[in-house]
Amino acid sequence: MERLIFHVDVNSAFLSWEAAKRVKCGEPDLRLVPSCIGGDPKSRRGIVLAKSIPAKQYGIKTGEPLSMALRKCPNLIVAPPNFKLYSDNSRAFKSICRSYTSLTEEFSIDECFLDFSGTSHLYPDPVALATEIKDRIRDELGFTVNVGIGRNKLCAKMASDFEKPDKVHTLFPEEIPAKMWLLPVGDLLYIGKASVAKLSEAKIRTIGDLAKADLNLLSALLGEKTAKLANAYANGIDSSPVREAPEEAKGYSNSITTEENISTIEQANMILLSLCDSVTEHMRSENTRAGGVSVGIRYLDFKNRSHQMKLESPTDSASIVYETAKKLLAELWKDRLPLRLMSVALTNVSKGQAVRQLSLFDEPEKQINLEKQERLDKAVSAIRGKFGFDAIQRGALINSDYGVGRKFKGKKESERSSDAEETKKER
Repeated sequence: MERLIFHVDVNSAFLSWEAAKRVKCGEPDLRLVPSCIGGDPKSRRGIVLAKSIPAKQYGIKTGEPLSMALRKCPNLIVAPPNFKLYSDNSRAFKSICRSYTSLTEEFSIDECFLDFSGTSHLYPDPVALATEIKDRIRDELGFTVNVGIGRNKLCAKMASDFEKPDKVHTLFPEEIPAKMWLLPVGDLLYIGKASVAKLSEAKIRTIGDLAKADLNLLSALLGEKTAKLANAYANGIDSSPVREAPEEAKGYSNSITTEENISTIEQANMILLSLCDSVTEHMRSENTRAGGVSVGIRYLDFKNRSHQMKLESPTDSASIVYETAKKLLAELWKDRLPLRLMSVALTNVSKGQAVRQLSLFDEPEKQINLEKQERLDKAVSAIRGKFGFDAIQRGALINSDYGVGRKFKGKKESERSSDAEETKKER
């Protein structure tokens, strides 16, 4: 049976959802002016989570500090994050997708895969079907999507990233040389910056170069396993199935690349607190707990280091994770050379309420404090769930550049991972 896979991707999701809400209230459309979703425009804190096309023309990039974006475009309209709005819109557009096929996989909050394999008798024209889905989402919900069509998930997703917004694109096997091989190798799904640099040095600069490259050379550059996978993807080969039920998360991570060098432990700890706060918030939203914490750093020369530690008991507490992360950073960053990136990852994830293993030597006060902290974190999550993430934040972060604008999205600033290797790419 010949496979037929769609990838549906909301165009500039966070901004589109905020714009659609405002248009319904008779307000101007944020998509038509320089605008973005970020932190607090008065304090200029936070990062750009999503941007309009007019904002992109000013050179504004997703993930850059809001202060930098405002320097590029002083008249930039900044709207705060609204995660309840995002969740509601995510459910709405995926519900429309499921009305066409039950075999739907949620890839992230703003994208999903649809499997139409074996349905040619019902839907003889894939492009017409994709256009119908796209137009229905636009007309009923007020925002646009791109739909990519291919014989596998890789090609469908690559196709949906072609020209935007509000488009349908195909990437069938016979179209790969003309539509995909001419693109820069960095545009290939799951190829990160480090791999791009290595490939570029070997004069492998396009996806076509990668598709035709010698496997022995690629193995020497990327390692045997990564080389085979990258070469297969460059040739449009992908056998991964569309899964109805999401895989259980194996870990969560959050990272930040700062505008300025990180040179003091006080600054680093402030960033750690922000990362721990956001990544545990994401974990609590899925009713999971972590049994391990990992901290990673990147120096100016792009060298990476990391340390990890197993927790005494699984937890979803930001404070417990933060205290562990501080210890790891102190051990990891003894040379105090300037940093540009920091990350926090939670591992050994378990579902639901975990049983705390008590020691005969634990002080009663310690147990009480742990329970109080976890109750406090749950109360904070409840407030954020109702009024948005920025409705409440930790006092230590109020005057910090890292107090607002966290992003909860599969495989972007904050990640929920179900595979061993995570790759970050700007959409």
